[in-house]
Amino acid sequence: MIYEMAFIHRSASFYLPDGNRINNERLEYLGDAVLDTIFADYLFTRFPEADEGTMTKTRSRLVNREILNQISRKMGLHKLLVTQISNQRSTRHLYGDALEALTGAIFIDKGYKKTRKFIIGKVLKEFVDLETIIDTENDFKSLLFEWAQKSKSSLVFSYNEEYDFITKMSVFSTTLKVNSEIMGTGNGSSKKEAEQEASRQAWSVISDKENL
Repeated sequence: MIYEMAFIHRSASFYLPDGNRINNERLEYLGDAVLDTIFADYLFTRFPEADEGTMTKTRSRLVNREILNQISRKMGLHKLLVTQISNQRSTRHLYGDALEALTGAIFIDKGYKKTRKFIIGKVLKEFVDLETIIDTENDFKSLLFEWAQKSKSSLVFSYNEEYDFITKMSVFSTTLKVNSEIMGTGNGSSKKEAEQEASRQAWSVISDKENL
């Protein structure tokens, strides 16, 4: 039952006779923390000479929402996901959540040691090109702030939050102005996700202009 629950998005929630609502939210919460720990543990062992900053940056790239979505699709988890959301763009952001929920389910069923073995042996080593991830920058907001400091430019994010009754989630949108000019817009299930999309767009424009 717990593994089935890992693939039930809250838009497809159902209730048991005792009134308990069944979906993968709680497993996702647990799996997020377990994955973070496993990745930190793995990087600490894999790169004994790496400093804290390097390991933190690499871990943040591994737990990036788009990376988790890609891993989930490669594993075929998207085929198991039960959801009432039909919009493809909205649905793809749920795949990484399903991977986190599955991790949470394995942790409850098997404990940390076996969960770590599964994630490292069956996920990281089979579906992740770690070297490519290490060499690929995905924290566009940080890149922008570094650029803004050097170029004495201003960055202003403005936000809007709406409730999506289909996904039963808050949806955040943000607009990014660089020196009072709109250069990016983003949407996501969190402000951070929306900021990164807007920052990615802005960084693309700035990079083209300055050949960074």
